[in-house]
Amino acid sequence: MPENLFKLNAKEYILPGSRACQGCGLSLAYRYMLKALRENTIVTLPACCLCVLQGIYPSTPVMIPALNNSFASTAASASGIVAGLQALNRSDTTVVAIAGDGGTFDMGIQSLSGAAERETDFIYVCYDNEGYMNTGTQRSSATPLGAITTTTPILTKQQHKKDFIKIVEAHDIPYLAAVSPSYPIDLYEKFVKAKKIKGTRYIHMHIGCPPGWVYPPKDTVKMGRLAVETGLAVLFEVEDGKFRFTGRSKTIAQKGNRLPVINYVEKQGRFKKMNIEQLNQLQVWVDKKWDEYMRRAEG
Repeated sequence: MPENLFKLNAKEYILPGSRACQGCGLSLAYRYMLKALRENTIVTLPACCLCVLQGIYPSTPVMIPALNNSFASTAASASGIVAGLQALNRSDTTVVAIAGDGGTFDMGIQSLSGAAERETDFIYVCYDNEGYMNTGTQRSSATPLGAITTTTPILTKQQHKKDFIKIVEAHDIPYLAAVSPSYPIDLYEKFVKAKKIKGTRYIHMHIGCPPGWVYPPKDTVKMGRLAVETGLAVLFEVEDGKFRFTGRSKTIAQKGNRLPVINYVEKQGRFKKMNIEQLNQLQVWVDKKWDEYMRRAEG
């Protein structure tokens, strides 16, 4: 299939008419992910927003085979698929496990940790929309400090987001990356690279959610860019232990023009109960993490 000016695969693997919400950031990310991975790809996923996008059997807008699994077993399901393909000598097929933050940070952590320790050969993708969005916007351990959810309606969430990327990196996997669909070329290139690497690879996608985050659906790309501009989401990759900024985050690191987090939180209804103390705490948390990344990039 010929490629366009930006060297993207021109073929579409998601047809018009999915059941995703209007303005869904996952729809964008999944589109470019599949363009990068191309044919000979099998996806396994739990009950989640992506399950809704995939549709109800036998109708689906997605032209890649997918297997539904239980909430906590996405990486275990992928491990089984890998073993089956090995038994059939199907070494040319890419296996992708993809789950939300609830199915990764919380319920899925045990099966992912086990697979990573065994160095199972698949790509694990966490699409992080910072809550259990498919079941009505409940709090997860990925939900930011100060956010309203249906399980934190009065006091908001009182804890910072779990640093799950650091947990995964501790398994010494060969490739780890963080991406955003607001920067599709960066996302595409990282999936192309991950496809060529053997062992457990992990890609973290920061995904905007209009109904859960409470912003207009037309602003999904803008919201994703603000997350990167403020340092709440960072574009980077770690290959064989070596950290490097990529894309827009690399430019921000070079120029030192990162925006204050208020530019991001003030545009989302989920932060409407955030007080000034929480805002300051969030800024300090982001600054600390950014400084850690800067030290790693310089080292």
